Amino acid sequence: MSLEEKINADIKQAMFAKDKAKLDALRAVKAAILLVKTSKPQGQEITAEEEIQTLQRLVKQRKEASLTYKEQNREDLYNDEVFQLEVIEQYLPKQLSEEEIREALKTIISELGATSPKDMGKVMQSAQKTFAGQADNKLVSQIVKELLG
Repeated sequence: MSLEEKINADIKQAMFAKDKAKLDALRAVKAAILLVKTSKPQGQEITAEEEIQTLQRLVKQRKEASLTYKEQNREDLYNDEVFQLEVIEQYLPKQLSEEEIREALKTIISELGATSPKDMGKVMQSAQKTFAGQADNKLVSQIVKELLG
């Protein structure tokens, strides 16, 4: 079952359960995926990697919005964003812990023979392929800087 099929099935379940908050979150995910799908040339399918990138973009947007709402003391909107964030994260691959990322990066750095911050581009390129949706690139970049710095 593809991600899109799973989301459609979950939308139906949310409709039957009359779970408006979950339904809103799922519809936002479906709309984002459809937007990516329609931006591709005719007949070209969306890849699993593109689906994950789309979900990660939605998660990032929800995190930023929730922080803004919290700063403005808008608890109602903050809670809505956090709930949507939790719903969207259910469809992402399990995120690696900081320690798991650090260990994998040490391996990548030793394999590439990277020794200075000048090698960060090579390390990041390899890390993005290795982690593919399982780690936040900002965190990966921060750890690479620490290890190479």
